[in-house]
Amino acid sequence: LSGGEKQRVAIARALIKNPRIIVADEPTGALDEETRDQILELFKKMIKDGTQFIIVTHDDDVAKICEKVYYLKKGVLKLT
Repeated sequence: LSGGEKQRVAIARALIKNPRIIVADEPTGALDEETRDQILELFKKMIKDGTQFIIVTHDDDVAKICEKVYYLKKGVLKLT
């Protein structure tokens, strides 16, 4: 499997049992832009349905779907 395929399988495995909380480290890092956007739309729907996410990302587009965004800069954690 390619990196993107492995990433999609990992996301599917995380979501299959409809968890209430998901912790995701760079969940879209290995995905192409189109697939990333599809995954983000799925995450948005899940958020509206009550699923909580804790996401670590370098991607500003991923951060935009989050209610709260914290940045770590020079060892200091700041809420935007």
